[in-house]
Amino acid sequence: MERRKFIGSTLAGGALIGSTSAHAEPAKTAPFYKVDYEMSGYNPFTISSDVVFDKDLVIERDVPGQPHKGKVLAAIQPHADDTPLYSAGLVAKLIKEGYTGYLIRMTNEDMSGPGTVGEGMVTIEKHEPNIAKALGMKKSIDLNFSKHRLETMAIQEIKMRLIFLFRALEVDTVITFDPYNTYEENPDHWMTAYAVQPACWHAGGGKEYPEFSKAGIRGHSVREKYYHPRSPQGHNVINRIVDISSVIDQKVEANIANVNFGPAGINGSRLRQRLAKQGKRLPILGDNDRTANFNYIKELLMEDWRALGKEFGLEYAEAYHYIGPSYGGYTSIQEYIEENAVPLR
Repeated sequence: MERRKFIGSTLAGGALIGSTSAHAEPAKTAPFYKVDYEMSGYNPFTISSDVVFDKDLVIERDVPGQPHKGKVLAAIQPHADDTPLYSAGLVAKLIKEGYTGYLIRMTNEDMSGPGTVGEGMVTIEKHEPNIAKALGMKKSIDLNFSKHRLETMAIQEIKMRLIFLFRALEVDTVITFDPYNTYEENPDHWMTAYAVQPACWHAGGGKEYPEFSKAGIRGHSVREKYYHPRSPQGHNVINRIVDISSVIDQKVEANIANVNFGPAGINGSRLRQRLAKQGKRLPILGDNDRTANFNYIKELLMEDWRALGKEFGLEYAEAYHYIGPSYGGYTSIQEYIEENAVPLR
C-alpha cells in the first residue's frame, strides 16, 4: 500500500463521523472540544480498516498567541520523509504557538535515493536541515543508524541516545510513530516508536545514566506524546484530530524540501516535463517548476489529509493517539492540592 493512502482507505470504509458541523460550534472559541458521539450517532468502537476512534476523541485547533513559549518538541523520524508526510502540520502548528522544535532522524538513509548508496546518503544529509527550516524548527539531528536494519541494533543503545537528547534539549513533547501500530512491516518505524516510548519515561529518572548527570545533563521528563499511525493495517486508537489548515503550506514546503526521497520533492516538475514532451499539460502544475512542485504536493499528495479534515468540518487535519501530562493521575493530584491546601494554623 502506498504511504499516502494510509488514511484514504479508512475514509472509504466510512468509519469517521458522518457530520460534525452541528457539534463543532464550541471550537470557535476554544482550541479543544470533544466530539459528542451520542448526538452524532457515531459508534466510537466501530473499527474500519482496524483504526479505532476513541470515545473521548478531541479536536485540537489553533491557539492564538504563543501559549507554548518555552516548551520544546522533538519530532523523531526514522527516515527523511516521515515527518513531512505524517506530522509536519502538527509540528508547524505547535511551533507557531511558541514551541522550539528539533528534528531527529534515526537512520542514515543508506538505502534511499537515486545513484549510489553514498550519493543518496549525502544528498539527504544536505537537505535534511531544509525540512527543519521549512517547519520553523531550530535544528535537525541525525543519529545515523543503518536504514532497514534498526531492529538489529541493541535497544539499550537506541534508548540511551534518545534519553541523552531528551535531557540535553529538555524535550517536553515528542511526535513519532505509534508504538502500538501492529502489522507494520518497516522495522525502522516500529523500532523507533518502540525505543521512544520507554526513553520518554527514563529521561526523567535520577539514577539511569549517572554519567549524564556528571556532565551536567540532568533528568528531564517528556510530558506529552503525539503518536501517529502509518497505515490502516495497524490497530491504532485515534483520540486526537489536529486542525492543520492554517499551516498546510508549511507542510507542503517540508515535502518540497525532501528533494531526494519519497513521493514528493521534485515529482511535480518531473510530471510537468513529461507531459510537455507528450504535448500535454495539467493546469494545476502552472508554468514553472516551483509552482509545479508546490501544487503537485498540495493538490495531489495532501488529498488524504484534506479528506480527513472534511469529515470533521476542517480543511486539513492529521490524526494521532495523544498521551498528555495528566496520564497516570499526577496532574489531577496536583490540581487537588492547589485547590484544597490551606495554611497551617
